[in-house]
Amino acid sequence: MNEKILYENSFFEFVEEEKEYTIQEEKRSVTLRYVRRSPGVRALVINPKNQILLSHEYRFDLDCFDYRLPGGKVFDSLKDYRKSIEENTLVEKAYEAVIKEGKEEVGIEFKNPKLLWISKAGTSVNWDLYYYLITDFHILPNGQNLEENEIIDGFVWKSFEEVKEMCLEHEIHEERTIGVLLSYILKNG
Repeated sequence: MNEKILYENSFFEFVEEEKEYTIQEEKRSVTLRYVRRSPGVRALVINPKNQILLSHEYRFDLDCFDYRLPGGKVFDSLKDYRKSIEENTLVEKAYEAVIKEGKEEVGIEFKNPKLLWISKAGTSVNWDLYYYLITDFHILPNGQNLEENEIIDGFVWKSFEEVKEMCLEHEIHEERTIGVLLSYILKNG
């Protein structure tokens, strides 16, 4: 990887990268500059009644509660993220993170998560979200184990139709999640 870190803080890094590409057998190169953040995970949990699990979480960016798919960050540091990029272990680490987030956020043990989709934020912002489909799980007796400053006051099971309506009425605010939810519902509902 031919890149330079131009700036970094605890959450983001500003990267400059030289990329080579070929168009009609002509080799070219371009200098890309983008912001990179450690990826996140989201769990699309479906129960036997074909209902989707949504957590009810306070979001400081919205200054209100929001319905969300359970999930969180994959890495606690950019150093760990960079190491995973070098070792090509991002999918493995995301798999581990979705299991951890299920236990912490909603008190549910996810079994056999299946990678459903990787949402890319775009060219100038590299912040991927790994969406996992969960159909095998069990509720833990001890409940949630939230991180500091996480406010999740519970979770609800909603039918495909109810979730579709929540997406259309902006009761779910994470736009990338809305796209994944609607796509899944339209294919499987």
